[in-house]
Amino acid sequence: MIKKIGRNDPCFCGSEKKYKKCCMNKEKVRSNDTKNLYSRLYNINLKNKKDIEGIRQAGLLVVETLNKAEEFIKDGVTTDYLDKIIRDFTIKNNAKPATLGYKGFPRSCCISVNEVVCHGIPGDRKMKNGDIVNIDITSILNEYYADASKTYFVGSPQKNAVKVVEIAKNSLIIGKEAVKPGNRVGDIGWAIQNYAEKNQCSVVKNFVGHGTGFDFHEEPQIPNFGRKKTGVEFVEGMVFTIEPMINLGTKDIKILSDGWTAVTKDGFLSAQFEQTIVVTKDGCEALTPYDL
Repeated sequence: MIKKIGRNDPCFCGSEKKYKKCCMNKEKVRSNDTKNLYSRLYNINLKNKKDIEGIRQAGLLVVETLNKAEEFIKDGVTTDYLDKIIRDFTIKNNAKPATLGYKGFPRSCCISVNEVVCHGIPGDRKMKNGDIVNIDITSILNEYYADASKTYFVGSPQKNAVKVVEIAKNSLIIGKEAVKPGNRVGDIGWAIQNYAEKNQCSVVKNFVGHGTGFDFHEEPQIPNFGRKKTGVEFVEGMVFTIEPMINLGTKDIKILSDGWTAVTKDGFLSAQFEQTIVVTKDGCEALTPYDL
């Protein structure tokens, strides 16, 4: 059930207005049908058991594909070659790469090296010893979508690379711990931002997590920054990604001339980990389960 909020309490959306002067009218007519309520108020599509199982199967394939790609993360291998491995493996397993052709994106996954924050287009860039490489894969299997990414070391990493990767990995863990019925979207962002900044890293604010499952990007958006107890309340059946992008330097980014590749403005390293999760009755479950 959705917890009630008092008329004079601060509104959950973070507007700093009282609830009665903000979102109360939207929720005036409460319904026991949470699925319809969330669809009507927030455009969030809650998933049933069948849907969750379908997303889980797509998610298991994404993890398998990441594991396959990891075998080829070596000094001298191009990111385009990695993309080919990922594309071929996805198609071989009767799935489709969601990124291929998405809004004109030309490859089957995003591969982001070192200072590239996200949306790196695979090409002739060769990985080299000491690099960090994020691989972000979204697969469509039987019309269900699942999305995950991991950041890997190429050869022997330097101390600063180990730090930013570790902070990004822990940020995902901490973000997941904030997910349970009764908590709100802002609890994820607050936990991630608080942890990263305490460890002298910054959180990218230009890109956020998102609902998924029936489509590539759905509601709600899941920022990696924010305030406690703000935003939409978690209920069972919500499926979304948590994908903290953590920079060693400033949070500021710039987009390259290709219109996709986002890089750190100061040229410092950036790392990301992402999983698709579902809200359960007492917490959450990763539908793209890999060890963290």
